[in-house]
Amino acid sequence: MLAGAALRKTGEGWEFASEAALENFIWENLQQLLSFTPLKRQYAAKGEFCDILALNESKQLVILELKNAEDRYVIQQLTRYYDNLLDERLFCEQIDYHQPVKLIAAAPSFHRHNLIDCKYNLLKIDLLQIQVLKDNQQFQLCLQDISTNQTWSIPISYQELNFSSTKHSISETPQLLLDWLGACSAEEQQAILKLREKILSFDERIKEQIESRNTIRYGKGKSKPVAEFCYQRASHKPVVFFWLPTPNSRQKEVIGRLRLWLESEIVTHLGHVPEGFGRMKLQSEWDAIPREKRPRNLYWSLSHKSFMPVPISQGYNDVSNSLESLADLALTKWLTRI
Repeated sequence: MLAGAALRKTGEGWEFASEAALENFIWENLQQLLSFTPLKRQYAAKGEFCDILALNESKQLVILELKNAEDRYVIQQLTRYYDNLLDERLFCEQIDYHQPVKLIAAAPSFHRHNLIDCKYNLLKIDLLQIQVLKDNQQFQLCLQDISTNQTWSIPISYQELNFSSTKHSISETPQLLLDWLGACSAEEQQAILKLREKILSFDERIKEQIESRNTIRYGKGKSKPVAEFCYQRASHKPVVFFWLPTPNSRQKEVIGRLRLWLESEIVTHLGHVPEGFGRMKLQSEWDAIPREKRPRNLYWSLSHKSFMPVPISQGYNDVSNSLESLADLALTKWLTRI
């Protein structure tokens, strides 16, 4: 299955939301796109970081430098990486160093200085133009060699958003969240955007705060959160967290940060994850991991130390499994803490 991607609309068309999003997509689809075997990404060679190192079918080392915008100095970068990596001679068992290293720069456009640098450089450097194309609702990444016009393309799993808030008092959806939602289905997009609208319209004291490139938090200041959206690179989607009574609360109610596992607007499982994404995975996710890499004793419990989240019926007997019901509970509990 092809990986999803975070895209954004520009005045002229579409592009990847960031250079990191571009790198993630190409790395995860490198074999299908260019028939290269991925070796390393962000490899540090003498203090400089190469975007992608790969191997082609004839065992040549491939150095691929990616840009999400025009860059005057990409040729100089590749030249330095070439020199650094020839000194190190890494992956000797896989790479045939009797063959020349294949150097590739990929970018949406190339500055005329790039062309001059290539013309007089002793090394052969391939320049691939990046395009994100849209045909009806289907997106595609296209790479074109500007010298030979050879092209490579691959579908991008992206769903353009179509949602307008019914609440005039709600602020415009942050571009960061829109970027995250691109790899989600239309149903998932609607569920997240409706949830955001519900939270922000509940109480004017609830504010939307972008904590980092991976976290958007909702609440009153840092000490009174009610919900959080966190972008998970592995799934290319946002994960929802609510501050709710922890499932292992007995006599005294304890509010904690709970991760929700969703199928559209239905909550199937939840788990107490104090920070980050935690180590919990569904049984199906553990089954997809080689047995030797799994924890010895997989179990679910009502503790944040569990390896698996609990079914929603085990967490809350008196709450339905809809996302709206869990949001109502989280907002009600938040109000008692203000």
